[in-house]
Amino acid sequence: MNLTVGVIIGLATLINIAALLWLIWWTARRTVAVSSQQTTHIWDDDLTEYNNPLPRWWLWLFILTIIFGLGYLVIFPGLGGFAGVSGWSSHKQWRADEQVAAKVLQEHLAGVDQKSIEELSKDPVAMTTGRNLFALNCSTCHGSDARGAKGFPNLTDNDWLWGGAPDRIYETIANGRDNTMPAWGPVLGAAGVEQVLAYVRTLSGSLKDQSPAVAQQVAAGQKTFATMCAACHGADGKGNQQIGAPNLTDNIWLHGGSTADIRETITQGRTNHMPAHLERLGPTRVKLLAAYVYSLSSPTPAAAPAATTAATQ
Repeated sequence: MNLTVGVIIGLATLINIAALLWLIWWTARRTVAVSSQQTTHIWDDDLTEYNNPLPRWWLWLFILTIIFGLGYLVIFPGLGGFAGVSGWSSHKQWRADEQVAAKVLQEHLAGVDQKSIEELSKDPVAMTTGRNLFALNCSTCHGSDARGAKGFPNLTDNDWLWGGAPDRIYETIANGRDNTMPAWGPVLGAAGVEQVLAYVRTLSGSLKDQSPAVAQQVAAGQKTFATMCAACHGADGKGNQQIGAPNLTDNIWLHGGSTADIRETITQGRTNHMPAHLERLGPTRVKLLAAYVYSLSSPTPAAAPAATTAATQ
């Protein structure tokens, strides 16, 4: 704290206490000079109010409160930059509480590091902790039911951008993921976008129009796809989990699977960011998160009920 600010705060506090003492002294002094039977106010012509002195127990209660306040200011911080003779501070107290909490958590999580992610995913006690970690760190993006939203992956199915193996899930949560789909609109033009759109829709079976004009679009789009898109999504359109390229042959679309949504994705591109959690949460909690994510889509989930979610797929 700035020295000048500390001095101002300290003086303001002491002046206020001195003013309270003076007010008590002045009030008590007046009650001696004025008879308790002398009226000070008259209401409605004949309703009078007497000037009775403050009860002694009440007066001493005020004085004791001020004495307590002065003692508190000597022991604890309250006078600007003066820390008090005890040396207590909210930061020191927080650090002490944090150490106690860390010790309790360490005892609670004893044995986690000796178990694999698959083993933890079948441990109801570990999954209860994992579920709570999800609620605190991940449900904002992926939803309280872990089913995601537009732009945020569903963690309860088996469609994974970066892989659903335990080690891949851990890597995703620990280090985060960044993924970009380039904007092809300026390169392909409106006609080229419509051709690629038509072909992509055939991959997932969503294109029902079999007219000759549409067939020509699909054929042209297939050639463009092989040239511009297959490097990431694969020649068969099934994606590549090593680089986070999505599978285009199913009906699971991260940014929407309508014709308008796919057209927008091809034209403008997409950018996704999954933040890294290792530095903030530590390896043990990241491992529990990975186990919980794995349990959401594994064939033998843990007994703990699914509630919230963690990292991007």
